[in-house]
Amino acid sequence: MADQLLNERDIEFLLYEFLDTEQLLQRPRYREHSREIFDATLKTARTIADKYFANHNAKGDANEPSFDGETVHLIEETKQAWDAFAEAGFLAAHYDFNEGGLQLPEIILRASLATVSAANVASAGYPFLTLGAANLIHSFADEKLKAQFLPPMMDGRYAGTMALTEPDQGSSLADIRTSAEAAADGSYRIFGQKMFISGGDQSLTDNIAHMVLAKIKGAPPGVKGISLFLVPKFLLDENGEPDKRNDVKLAGLLHKMGYRNTTSTVLNFGEDRGAVGYLVGEPHKGLAYMFQMMNEARIGVGVGAAVLGYQGYNYSLQYARERPQGRLPSNRDPQSKQLPIIRHADVRRMLLMQKSYVEGGLALCFYASSLFEDQRTAETEEQRRNATALLNLLTPIVKSWPSKYCLKANELAIQVLGGAGYIREFPLEQLYRDNRLNPIHEGTEAIHGLDLLGRKVPADNMAGYGLLQCEMRNTLMQAKDIEALAPLAAALEDALEKLDVVTRSLFGQMQQDIDRGLANATLYLDVFGRVVVAWIWLRQALAAEGALSASVSMEEGNFYRGKVQAARFYIEWELPEIEAQVALLTSGNMLPFEMDESWF
Repeated sequence: MADQLLNERDIEFLLYEFLDTEQLLQRPRYREHSREIFDATLKTARTIADKYFANHNAKGDANEPSFDGETVHLIEETKQAWDAFAEAGFLAAHYDFNEGGLQLPEIILRASLATVSAANVASAGYPFLTLGAANLIHSFADEKLKAQFLPPMMDGRYAGTMALTEPDQGSSLADIRTSAEAAADGSYRIFGQKMFISGGDQSLTDNIAHMVLAKIKGAPPGVKGISLFLVPKFLLDENGEPDKRNDVKLAGLLHKMGYRNTTSTVLNFGEDRGAVGYLVGEPHKGLAYMFQMMNEARIGVGVGAAVLGYQGYNYSLQYARERPQGRLPSNRDPQSKQLPIIRHADVRRMLLMQKSYVEGGLALCFYASSLFEDQRTAETEEQRRNATALLNLLTPIVKSWPSKYCLKANELAIQVLGGAGYIREFPLEQLYRDNRLNPIHEGTEAIHGLDLLGRKVPADNMAGYGLLQCEMRNTLMQAKDIEALAPLAAALEDALEKLDVVTRSLFGQMQQDIDRGLANATLYLDVFGRVVVAWIWLRQALAAEGALSASVSMEEGNFYRGKVQAARFYIEWELPEIEAQVALLTSGNMLPFEMDESWF
């Protein structure tokens, strides 16, 4: 079977029909660009993905990085992929022309990254992290640090990481123990240990800029005492070139079930006299700064989950079309020709379920990237403010929903292949293992459920929630006027009302007892996600129905009808699952909460 990446027609649909990416050309920042430049960028990304990333996806999984006590060794194709990505300018693509960038919209960059991640999500991890670290430096570091570290990160000589987690502290960042002591030269000495640091050491670049959270001696307790530091792997000499090794030691590599070609590391800071670190921004504001990179990473994890699910869907679809087996129940002739398994009803059900998950998940992530763009370059301050509010609200969904349901898509893809699905001679078992990390990457479902219900929905008197309701109701008004979509609009409208009722019910429960009120936040996250993705599918169906009302070719017509059918499936089969969930939430069912630990 041929290697599959993403459906190029679907990417085009998402960018230019579901989203109106072409209208960005009217904004001052992009007036020197064109649709042709956007498409050429995407084509370049596909070429690099095909030639330099897809070629070692399985090899990197089978030959994971090793550490000999001095050097981390990766297969040589990883370096070739890194160099090709950097040489194409993607590490600097979104920066302004005068900064050495290509001044590309965020949505075009993220669509390009999606294609690369689809080819090899593990090797794509290195540039993905470097982009986030560079953006953090660009936003908050002083001019000297920017001058020292941004240019080599933009051209691929340096990489970047985010170092948050500690051995005894995962998501509870308020309790981190890594410390920072001021030095006479204005720098700091960092002491502590960080683990699960993706890309924390490698042999791809001349240097690594670790973005490290630590507490300055005497800082306030909890999150109010966290500061952000840039801690390089190598210190720079007077010419700004990497020189002596900083006091950052690789304690060892961790061995993951997936993403194996992305090193996962334990780093010791300050085994000797302390690792030299440079304060980024103001003291004690580090967590607020780091949330920029964390939120970028959360959207990136959602994209990674979506494209891994998409890969499995593509492969199982091709397999189902080519694999003959069995006959329809109505055919009792054992000598008749066997049918491709796609002709069997339950195989089509599994394929349609996958399609609804992966195309819905990717559309959700692209919508989030468009909001990221709008919060920076939309025409008015109100539009930028609204985009920020919507993105803040939806980020827990964008990270968690694809991580859950596109993993389920991989499970269904394995089922379509039967025994061939779970053997290593076929790619699906690796896709599943890779994707299983995403429900944990950048915060578990529980963390994002608590964030959504406890912070994001009530923020600013529910401003983001109110904006989302308005956006959804605008879509409902459009869909009600189209005969084929009116029943879907009615179902979503009912679900939206149920979401509103359960949200206000949970707020009341939280006022009475915050622990009990938030106990079922993960279930609320799922309800919220189902409603949002149903809206995303209705928007896709609107675009598809609009195209079908014009004269289109048979191939194009089939594409659009597939979109409408997937929207129908999601809204008629998946959305009604909230009924039982809403009943549990509104009744304040506390069975899990009330389960005594001694009863297990």
